[in-house]
Amino acid sequence: MSLLVATLIPGVILLLVGLPLLAANAGMIAALKSMPRSQTATWLFFGTGSAWFLYNIWHLSPADFGDYHLPLFVVFAFIAALAFRCVPDFLAVRGLAILMLLAAMPLLMAGYMNFDHPQVYFQKALVYVGIVLAIWLGAQPWRMRDFLQWLFARTERTRLVGGVLAAYGILLTVVAFTY
Repeated sequence: MSLLVATLIPGVILLLVGLPLLAANAGMIAALKSMPRSQTATWLFFGTGSAWFLYNIWHLSPADFGDYHLPLFVVFAFIAALAFRCVPDFLAVRGLAILMLLAAMPLLMAGYMNFDHPQVYFQKALVYVGIVLAIWLGAQPWRMRDFLQWLFARTERTRLVGGVLAAYGILLTVVAFTY
């Protein structure tokens, strides 16, 4: 992945989330409020995260237990299937955490050992914050529900967070074209 794309993707995602929050879009607010326990979000986020993880397991090198990729694939596929049945609460939040952790590697590797462009640290800082949040929310997914309740309790908070996300998204989008 090129550095331009690795910086542009988070910028666009922040804009897509931040602008509706800044405008206090009722549809976006309703979707975000229902997301932690939504079946559709669960299938989308956890399903995609599980598929991506299983793809990585299937393509392990011999140095990374690649000789045992079939048993590992079967065990982790079984665990993912059981998660849908046995722990459906907040599985969408855990799916988002999985996606963030899996996406972090290609996003960070795009700027690895690239000292010619110090503006890459805007992207890297965001990815590291995302990693910390993914680990925290993966372990305590109900915190996402609590945060969303706090966020939407007052319109000013929603607009402030939306403005910050949109502004950082604009910054990353502009920075992406400076490499």
